[in-house]
Amino acid sequence: MKSCPSRDYKLSKLKLIFSQIGLLLFFIASWEIGTRIGLLDEFFFSKPTSIAKLFIQYLKANQIFKHVFISLYETALGIIIGSAAGIFIATILWSSEKLSKLLEPFMVILNALPKTALAPIMIIWAGTGVSGIVVVAISILIIVTIISTYNYFSNIDSEKIKMMQSFRANKLQTFTKLIFPSNLVNIISIIKVNIGLAWVGVIVGEFLVSRAGIGYLIMYGGQVFRLDLVMMGVVILSILAYIMYEIVNMIEKILLKKRGKGI
Repeated sequence: MKSCPSRDYKLSKLKLIFSQIGLLLFFIASWEIGTRIGLLDEFFFSKPTSIAKLFIQYLKANQIFKHVFISLYETALGIIIGSAAGIFIATILWSSEKLSKLLEPFMVILNALPKTALAPIMIIWAGTGVSGIVVVAISILIIVTIISTYNYFSNIDSEKIKMMQSFRANKLQTFTKLIFPSNLVNIISIIKVNIGLAWVGVIVGEFLVSRAGIGYLIMYGGQVFRLDLVMMGVVILSILAYIMYEIVNMIEKILLKKRGKGI
């Protein structure tokens, strides 16, 4: 009797999830044991139980929510504004071959610039509040978004474009009926990458000017040599980034299902 493919897929998926959980638990247990037996220096590495105790303290004092909300807000703004602006600019470049060739060397140069090193200048230009931090996040992801999206738009099968032209479709119709729908999943993949890039920008910005946020907690912990606070900030950051990634991943799966059904 043959096994059902969907059942086999679900079983393999469950095995993968349990394997990932097991690996995570093994890492945490090794970290805890390593610090307790002196293999790892607790001053430099802290330990999971100390991080958990500190998190509970911040939770009871209602302090952690403020930091999480501020960082999430800044990151979400960076992703939304940066991704939308990047896709819009890529669309303009796709619509004008002359403009794309004119701006190509400038895009290469901008992509090569060390944005984190230029973060202090950007914050001076945009302001020392949320706006400055969001601008840093946008600066890190927007050029990558433009270049990636433009490449996706340009790599559509030329035969499909010729078919659209044979029906006398103009540039706008070709874009809305072929180019953009065909690349919707690719755009979601770009947004996945942008989640990590936006977090980098936000954390760098919070290091420089913020008095709240995950980046501020990490920076403050380092300044006062509280490695448990630093590691707590890193753990929270990892969890938030993963949750955001999974939300976008779910959207991608929904789009792929609809594409598979021909919707």
